[in-house]
Amino acid sequence: MASGSKKVIYAALIGNALISITKFIAASVTGSSAMLSEGIHSLVDTGNQVLLLFGLRQAQKPADAAFPFGHGKEIYFWSFIVSILIFALGSGISIYEGIHHILHPVEISSPTINYIVLSLAIIFEGAALFYAAREFNKSRGTVPALQAVRDGKDPTLFVVLFEDSAAMLGLFVALIGITLAQITGIAIFDGIASVTIGLILGGTAIWLAKETKGLLIGESADPIITASIKAMLENHISINKAHEILTLHMGPEFILVTISADFKDDVTAGEMEKDIAVLVREIKIKHPMVKRVFIEAEEAK
Repeated sequence: MASGSKKVIYAALIGNALISITKFIAASVTGSSAMLSEGIHSLVDTGNQVLLLFGLRQAQKPADAAFPFGHGKEIYFWSFIVSILIFALGSGISIYEGIHHILHPVEISSPTINYIVLSLAIIFEGAALFYAAREFNKSRGTVPALQAVRDGKDPTLFVVLFEDSAAMLGLFVALIGITLAQITGIAIFDGIASVTIGLILGGTAIWLAKETKGLLIGESADPIITASIKAMLENHISINKAHEILTLHMGPEFILVTISADFKDDVTAGEMEKDIAVLVREIKIKHPMVKRVFIEAEEAK
């Protein structure tokens, strides 16, 4: 999973870095507001990919005294920061630029350059989106896309997917705005396109923030995993009943499990110790993402 995430991020990083340079050059030559917004958009996306790579690196740091369960949640924190940057920088500056050009319209010069750059950007962004979608579909299997986003514990995949989708939509909006401004001679279409791109980025940022917030606060594991662990406990000869099973994702591939169970009265302390060791080993073998298990013996309720 982490390897697939890195490949997606690297692909998006290279594409956005190259595209942002060409967009800024085109914007400086033609004076297009929509093209400038697209350049800002690609630049922000480039910075976001750098932050996601940094988050993945930080998340791989081993546990220490200050962080006994590791640094896995670093990737959740940096994914949330990415959503804020998309909103504050990408959306805010694009809307500001668009409103400025609506109030003070400027005729676009050399529009052919914009068409060439946008066409190339659509090709590059399309390739990045295809790769991100392929990795996302591979990770979700047969689960519906929206459910996979809601239930997914690796935010890097859907963050890049959302960014690339918003980028493709923004490119088409910029293309429409520039074309209308050239055909009609009404320069404000360029500014309207810039505002629209800003609104697209704002919506994307809000959605990303919502999806990553739960992971940052602390989401439970998939209910299927919890049900599987409960069945393993209740089928164990030394346990009468599993009262409570609490799970927490400490990272995309790190699940913490705490269990409260009623052991049979005739089980000695030594037998209980051995049984708990067996249970923990069985749980970790069946669910490799479960890294730590804590079991508390509790009287029947």
